[in-house]
Amino acid sequence: MNTSATEIQDARAQDVRVSADNLVVELADGRTLTVPLAWFPRLWYGNEQERARFEILGDGRYLHWPDLDEDLTIAGMLAGRGSGESADSLKRWLAGREGKAAGADG
Repeated sequence: MNTSATEIQDARAQDVRVSADNLVVELADGRTLTVPLAWFPRLWYGNEQERARFEILGDGRYLHWPDLDEDLTIAGMLAGRGSGESADSLKRWLAGREGKAAGADG
C-alpha cells in the first residue's frame, strides 16, 4: 500500500458539520474535508435536525445519521466516492419519508 492509500485508510473524523450545500469533516490530522451534499442525496434531502444528529463511529472511520439511514466512510469521501445509491433505492426512500410525514400529519 502506498503512502497516499495509507493516509486515506488511516484518516479519522473528529468533528462534522453539515451546511446547506456541503458536508465538512474535520480530520484528526488537521485536514478539513469538504464535499458537496449532492454526493449524498439522503443528507441533501434531510432537514437541519436530521443532519445535526450523527455519530462518529469506528474510531473516526465512519459517520452515521440514524434518522436518515445514511452511513459514510472517511476513506470513501477522501477517495471521491459519493453515496452510490441507485435512483430506484433513493426513490423508495423518499416515498417512505413522505409516507411518514403524511402519517404524522393525520
